[in-house]
Amino acid sequence: MQTKQLGNSELHITPIGFGAWAIGGGGWAFGWGAQDDQESMEAIARALDLGVNWIDTAAIYGLGHSEEVVAKALKGRSNRPYIFTKCSMIWDEKGEIGRSLKADSVRREVEASLRRLDIETIDLYQIHWPNPESEIEEGWTTLSKLKDEGKVRYIGVSNFNVEQLKRIQKIAPVTSLQPPYSLVKPDVEKEILPFCKENNMGVIVYSPMQSGLLTGKMTSERVANLPDDDWRKQSNEFQEPRLSRNLKLVEVLQHIGKQHDRSPGEVAIAWTLNNPAVTAAIVGARNPKQVEGIIAAGEFRLNQQELDQIAAFLGENP
Repeated sequence: MQTKQLGNSELHITPIGFGAWAIGGGGWAFGWGAQDDQESMEAIARALDLGVNWIDTAAIYGLGHSEEVVAKALKGRSNRPYIFTKCSMIWDEKGEIGRSLKADSVRREVEASLRRLDIETIDLYQIHWPNPESEIEEGWTTLSKLKDEGKVRYIGVSNFNVEQLKRIQKIAPVTSLQPPYSLVKPDVEKEILPFCKENNMGVIVYSPMQSGLLTGKMTSERVANLPDDDWRKQSNEFQEPRLSRNLKLVEVLQHIGKQHDRSPGEVAIAWTLNNPAVTAAIVGARNPKQVEGIIAAGEFRLNQQELDQIAAFLGENP
């Protein structure tokens, strides 16, 4: 896979990265249900063998478990990928989640992530959410200091809006933003993506397949049978009337994909990568087969007629 430079960094990353949210497993507020760690490690290995050169995780995923699984999967590998992780969401002994961007909290988080990941330096360290908003300057100042100290190589943010990006820009350059971006949620096209492009900020989009909704594997029955500890069960996009609209969108993606022997999910990912502001997309997978079903999206390009076809659907079905 060809690589692109990530913002102002020296990192050149593949158009698809391995997303490690779901491999955190279930039993916590934003879990995806039970997950087999061995399958997770095999999924990571398959992604790396097929050319992916970065993994995106976060301390909060599985309350630390995702980072531990990533470390196990990479043990003994010679071709180690870049590792990106995040801070700001914290939890207590009962697993109850809080949020802090206070300097001492961020420092505790980075040390814990380094320990769980079994590495000396994090390639990209990101503020996960701009919450509490009153603390984003303190949090960003701390990340900048961690970079100076060599604990992290580059610093970025996730889920920030333009006004918040402008606030922290005054303190230290922002290497990248990680926003949600998909055919279901294209809102960042209006202001955020153009701002990033103008300011040489890399953009790593998450949920390009809308958390599995656009893969072609999701049905009304499957949604109804999702485990109770799968956060998607409570999502508006997985409930009526949005669910029926989203499954109609999948039919459009299936039609386009069939002409190229590509899955609907690959078409959905390729659509996000078509935006010139986007550097790369995070794609989650829970087993090697899922990796194999989406990997070709990194090289797949939609033609103008296909882009117009998708745009027509979105225009008629907002």
